Amino acid sequence: MDSSERSTIRSEQKSRKFLKSLIRKQPRDLLLVIGTGVSAAVAPGIPALCSWRSCIEAVIEAAEQLEVLHPGDVAEFRKKVIKDRDLLVVAHDLIRKMSPRTGDTKPNFFQDCLMEVFDNLEQHIQNPVVLQSILRLMERGTMVLTTNYDNLLEIFGQQQGKPMESLDLKDKDKVLQWARGHIKYGVLHIHGLYTDPCGMVLDPSGYKDVTQDPEVMEVLQNLYRTKSFLFLGCGETLRDQIFQALFLYTVKNKVDLEHYMLVLKENEDHFFKLQADMLLHGIKVVSYGDCFKQFPEYVQDLTAQICKQRSPDADRVDSTTLLGTSCVDCAKRKLGENGTDSPKRIKQSDNGIPTI
Repeated sequence: MDSSERSTIRSEQKSRKFLKSLIRKQPRDLLLVIGTGVSAAVAPGIPALCSWRSCIEAVIEAAEQLEVLHPGDVAEFRKKVIKDRDLLVVAHDLIRKMSPRTGDTKPNFFQDCLMEVFDNLEQHIQNPVVLQSILRLMERGTMVLTTNYDNLLEIFGQQQGKPMESLDLKDKDKVLQWARGHIKYGVLHIHGLYTDPCGMVLDPSGYKDVTQDPEVMEVLQNLYRTKSFLFLGCGETLRDQIFQALFLYTVKNKVDLEHYMLVLKENEDHFFKLQADMLLHGIKVVSYGDCFKQFPEYVQDLTAQICKQRSPDADRVDSTTLLGTSCVDCAKRKLGENGTDSPKRIKQSDNGIPTI
């Protein structure tokens, strides 16, 4: 993208209106759901990151080159990619074909194909704008999960000195810590990560230990009830079997929820139909523009708007340091222990530091 194109897009973005209900959210009240669109924007040089279809096609190509899939199966899967609408089913069948006949996912050739496809990811980061925006939100308490196999966000975050951590649903303790907000820079890969053969499955039955665990399911579904999910670069996520099993099946009254999805508006009729349909799931569909090139800048501007909001805790006093996020109950208890009936007035000194 040359400078004139970038300037045009930036001017279009500045004139855009953002939903007040979204930009007035506190970062800690959001949970980002990252899809292939984010990876495609960050590393356009890797075709496999552009879409589910491109990823499956690249895996089939790698399987053929590595000779881990029979030529007849290669031809059959290429036909399925073209004809079948449900690409998640195709991907699931492909994984099974390259896995042991016992149904176990370890070991499998699918991981080898993904490692071939995603080789040297860090060298392909061309436009980190979206990743910078995501990290900015994470710094302020936003949680992140992804349906992607790649770890572009973690790679970039580590380059920026952030203690990034990749998580998958196989590690119950880590999932619980993440869901309770205790892993600030954790990224939950609900399909697993290409570097870990143990966590890569598309079939919900592969996560029986998770979906049949009341403690894990309650804490995950509570996120869908209490956080505002913001879908970035997601196309098929709501049809994703794992996502459905974790968040959609047992969460009642979804129309009362308030989630958001950024989409490309290529066709107005399709866009407004999608908008109406998604409201039934409690999801507000928002257009970032009619060109994919507008996506990174839109996310950047949206992030700036959200981070501009003043935290409701900003003027409160921490019971121990006077500078952090406050705990009102703790402050009251401390005042009671000191025999003080009313809190002391907070004053601002000349250098802006609160004093009593």
